[in-house]
Amino acid sequence: MKLHQFPISHYCEKVRWTLDYKGLKYQPVNYLPGRHLKPVKQLSGQTAVPVLTSAGQVISGSADIITFLDQSCPDRPLTPADTELRQQALDWEARLDNEAGPAVRLWVYHHLLSRPDLLVPMLAAGQPFWVGWLLRMKYAEVEKGMRRWMNVNDETAAAAQKTMETLLEELRVEYSASHFLVGESFSRADLAACSLFAMTFQPQAYGIRWPKPDQLPAGMQQWLCDHEDLIEPLRQRYAQYR
Repeated sequence: MKLHQFPISHYCEKVRWTLDYKGLKYQPVNYLPGRHLKPVKQLSGQTAVPVLTSAGQVISGSADIITFLDQSCPDRPLTPADTELRQQALDWEARLDNEAGPAVRLWVYHHLLSRPDLLVPMLAAGQPFWVGWLLRMKYAEVEKGMRRWMNVNDETAAAAQKTMETLLEELRVEYSASHFLVGESFSRADLAACSLFAMTFQPQAYGIRWPKPDQLPAGMQQWLCDHEDLIEPLRQRYAQYR
C-alpha cells in the first residue's frame, strides 16, 4: 500500500494512525502542498490528500480510507459492528471532519504563516533539504497563496477558534462521562477527534518536527495555555492508543 499525503496534514494523520493501529505496512508518498495537484489528480481524479493505493485500488479521503481498511483488514476494527453504534461513530467522524478539521487548520496557519522559521520545516517534512531552502526563497508568494486558498484572516481565524472551543468543550463533557465517544471501545470517532486536534498538543508520534512551545507566537501560546484542560482528554487518548 502507498499513502499519498502531506506529513503536516491532520487528515493524513488519521490514515497514518489507522494503518499503524492495524499493524499494516505502507509506503508514504510525500508531497509539498501545491506541488501535489497534478500527480494527485492524475491518480485519483481529485486534488485532495490523503489518497491510498492498494492492489490497484485508489481510495480518496480519510473517512473512506478507514472504511476500506476496516473492510479489507478487519483486525482491530475502528468501525463498531453494532448498527446504532456504527452510525454514531460515523456521525461523530463526519462532524469532526467537517468542523474541527478546517477550523484547526485555519487557526494554526493564521498563527504560523507569519513565522516561516517555524512553518517551513513542517511544510517541507519528508522532502529533500533543498525544498525548504526554495520555500524560504519564495515564502512571500507561498504565504500569499496559502492565505488566499484557505481564506485566512483575523475574522475567519476568530470564527475558527470559536468552533474549536465549542467542540473541545463538548468533547470534554463526553469524555468525562465515558472513556470513549461511542460504545465501550476505541473507534474511528476517537481517532478522528484526537487526530484533528493533534496540532494543538503536538504529539511526537505525529511524525513531524514541531516548534518548541516557547517558540510559538504569543497569541497561540496563550490560547493553548488557557485551554489546556480542554485539550488534555485528547492528549491522553492519543498517547494511549497511538
